Amino acid sequence: MTQHTLIIDGMALLFRHFYATSFRNQFMYNSKDLPTNGVQGMLRHTFKLLELTKPDNVIIAWDMGSKSVRNEWYEGYKANRVAPPEEMVPQFDMIKDVMHDIGFYQDGIAGYEADDVIGTVAQHVDNLTIVSGDRDLLQLINQTNRIWLTKKGYTEYHYYDFNAFLEQYGITPEQFIDVKALMGDASDGYSGVAGIGEKTALKLIQTHGSVEGLLDNLGTLTPKMQEKINNDMESLRMSQRLAKIITDVPIKLDGLMDKSTHSLDIDHVNNVLQHHDLRVAEKYLSTLNLG
Repeated sequence: MTQHTLIIDGMALLFRHFYATSFRNQFMYNSKDLPTNGVQGMLRHTFKLLELTKPDNVIIAWDMGSKSVRNEWYEGYKANRVAPPEEMVPQFDMIKDVMHDIGFYQDGIAGYEADDVIGTVAQHVDNLTIVSGDRDLLQLINQTNRIWLTKKGYTEYHYYDFNAFLEQYGITPEQFIDVKALMGDASDGYSGVAGIGEKTALKLIQTHGSVEGLLDNLGTLTPKMQEKINNDMESLRMSQRLAKIITDVPIKLDGLMDKSTHSLDIDHVNNVLQHHDLRVAEKYLSTLNLG
């Protein structure tokens, strides 16, 4: 049987756990007076995932900087996102240092997002479990690879494999790209077609199969819908490009399975957590069965 690989969207989990406690001003400062709440939350989440999924390989994918090639395509891409809180900033490097010291394999490349790294790995690796809070990644589901979308805490997820996605949406995961193209994504700063939300976009792709199929049959739509699409044709095409995850990022795929082999030495992990003064994560680790 193909080895089971767990791939984690690092920034998604880090931000999730930072905001889970920061709204109560619980930043968990260490002995160096550095906030660690996001780091400790992500570590606990990662440890629990190891217990739940029992992977043979583990990869943590990272965004590398706030800009990507998509900003070259479209100036407004993610332009509406505010700078991270000052308590978050030192945790970006801290989490990578801790994950490195523990021995987790991490990957990221300047100019691309973690989604693109994950998408590229998904093109070459079977039996992959992707963990994120980003629905954009749903397009990567296939017959062997699945996605766990974070829902609550460390143990509740929306679980999607190919059949579950098909049953819920009535389209294939790849067709989800065109749904996003029509409806846009406010958090990413692209608008799709004004006046078309997710329900309408989904129905249009269920009926016509793709944006191309829709445009070929534009005359079958109501005059009002035709007007919406014709008025926003440029936005539709750009949104389609932005919605598609890049799957040929120049990451090093040779030896990836060897480099990402999962082997956790609990004593070593505890030493790392103690060295970085991450007592909450250390205490949580002791409650798990990772043998």
